[in-house]
Amino acid sequence: MLSLQLRALLPLLVLASCFTLGYLQPPALLFGLLFAAWIMLGSGRLPGWLWWSGGLLAGIALAAHLLPGFHPLPLWPSRQLSADAPPYALRLSWDKLLLGMTLLAWWLGKPRNTAPRPKTAWLSACATLLGVPLLALLLGLVGWQPKWPEGLWLWLAVNLGVTALAEELLFRAWLQPALCRRLGVVCGIGLTAALFGAAHMPFSPLFALVATFAGLGYGLVFHGSGRLWPAVLLHGAVNLLHLLLLSYPVRTV
Repeated sequence: MLSLQLRALLPLLVLASCFTLGYLQPPALLFGLLFAAWIMLGSGRLPGWLWWSGGLLAGIALAAHLLPGFHPLPLWPSRQLSADAPPYALRLSWDKLLLGMTLLAWWLGKPRNTAPRPKTAWLSACATLLGVPLLALLLGLVGWQPKWPEGLWLWLAVNLGVTALAEELLFRAWLQPALCRRLGVVCGIGLTAALFGAAHMPFSPLFALVATFAGLGYGLVFHGSGRLWPAVLLHGAVNLLHLLLLSYPVRTV
């Protein structure tokens, strides 16, 4: 297990890079330092409910880009990837990267589940990979639009290393175990998936419905494997299938 000092370098390097490059304002830098300290040092020093609830609320604010002072780094100019979808611009969101690296630093200090259920994980992963694209197609949310966009590897790095990692750490590693302890495994995984879907409501209600189904698959893979990385890889694989085969980001015509 890595020492606290080494793990703390993950959020600190994000904050230092972002501030040095001019994408982070001083109030946001202060919040970022406080958030990292809260997550890394608060466990065992603060009441458990307060530490967990504060981390969840701050994590949601970072994931939803609700805090001022974080300015994204443009990586792609806005361009149309699918004939039936609006233009899409790729950006590096420093607030979401900070969330992911802070929760990853916390996660790396936790003991691992010693009772995995690999059959559940594999079946859930296969059902999610097949079911999510099919559901999106049946609902008319996306169309069949095969493509190989220029800059795919940059998109993949950001999507897997920032989006999928941060969302799985927040919803599966932070939220799901707490809900499972209080409500039971079935209700805990289901409610986590519903909240994950609700977080995608700004796209559309149909998008939120598909995200709920996907979140159920990610949750079952996380629970069945006892590891975070299979859920992150599955999340990234679903997003990659969306980009390569379907309307991206969503169908508009």
